[in-house]
Amino acid sequence: MHGDASDAPSIDGAGARRQEENVSNTYRKTPAALSRLTDVQYRVTQRDGTERAFDNEYWDNHEPGIYVDVVSGQPLFSSTDKFDSGTGWPSFTRPIDPDAVATKVDRSLFMRRVEVRSAGADSHLGHLFDDGPRDAGGQRFCMNSASLRFIPAAELEAEGYGEYAVLFTGANSADSRTTDTHEENA
Repeated sequence: MHGDASDAPSIDGAGARRQEENVSNTYRKTPAALSRLTDVQYRVTQRDGTERAFDNEYWDNHEPGIYVDVVSGQPLFSSTDKFDSGTGWPSFTRPIDPDAVATKVDRSLFMRRVEVRSAGADSHLGHLFDDGPRDAGGQRFCMNSASLRFIPAAELEAEGYGEYAVLFTGANSADSRTTDTHEENA
């Protein structure tokens, strides 16, 4: 769990971890943040709920940007790692930073799954499965839209997430990564 966000590592455009500077946010759960949640957001993040498939805000969002914890604002996922899993929930191949999420075994509903929670606020996000795209590591982070807030790439600076803009420019954008991958596989 992170104390001060200035100590929290993040990724740069090449995927390397680096220390953040000039970030004053802390990613914690506060009573004020909880009071702003909708009923669905509260049920999902605080009561380990699941929203309905195909009936949620981000399952088919294709805009460039990042997804943050709806409770704390902690950056969690990037649209550059989002893919259509066909499940009706937003799915990602990896978190924006490995330290942004925590996992634990979930034995509810008479099955064994891996639950994904935000590291800062301990919000329930969804589950991790090993049926993701093999060429991207094989993981599927299947998240509830209700646990996320989307920050469009064009608004990252204004929203205080400017350090993540590098993910959507030049050689770091999803289009150029896809092009590079196709050229390597040709």
